[in-house]
Amino acid sequence: MKTISIILLTCFLSFSAATAATEQEVVNQSASILRDFRRMPERGIPRSVLRNARGLAVLTVVKVGFGISGKGGQGVVVARTGRGWSGPSFVGTGGVGWGPQIGAQITEFVFVLNTSGAVRAFSKDGNVTIGADASAAAGPVGRDVQASITPTAAIYTYSRSKGLFAGASLEGAVIATQKTANARYYGRPVRAREILNGSVASPAKANVLHAALGR
Repeated sequence: MKTISIILLTCFLSFSAATAATEQEVVNQSASILRDFRRMPERGIPRSVLRNARGLAVLTVVKVGFGISGKGGQGVVVARTGRGWSGPSFVGTGGVGWGPQIGAQITEFVFVLNTSGAVRAFSKDGNVTIGADASAAAGPVGRDVQASITPTAAIYTYSRSKGLFAGASLEGAVIATQKTANARYYGRPVRAREILNGSVASPAKANVLHAALGR
């Protein structure tokens, strides 16, 4: 049974790699996720949280389980600069684990980066461990909720899932900068820090994301 599970999971991961979204598709999907999270009346991200955010990370993560479970996902990180929102820096996550789960799940995550330290963690061209490199907590919900002036964690997490698994969390997950994706999107090698501090101009093709972000 374990051998069959490994074979099935390997096939899934191979298929996922072969059908990975292009950078522009990731940007478009991230914009769509943000629009949806802003529209949800009862479970949406409060306006005050978005208004005070130093940055945002948006990811779509697919998880499957056949006795052994695997997950993988892509997304973007943006940060506020003196001229508005930065261009997108691409990130990804993945992993394999053991457990009784059987099924599949697609989860959309939005991480609100409340502090400059949280933004710096995503600016290092390396890995960020949620909850370790920056404290994380479930964020307040409701579009009209007035969140505390002082955030309770460096990162507020929000998620929406479709699938058979119960619950979804990236607590402890490692999110890595995708340097190759950044180079493809910007047409040359660029560092995550240069993107997020605004040193690299955001291309026009990222306007769909900026429109979803608002001010």
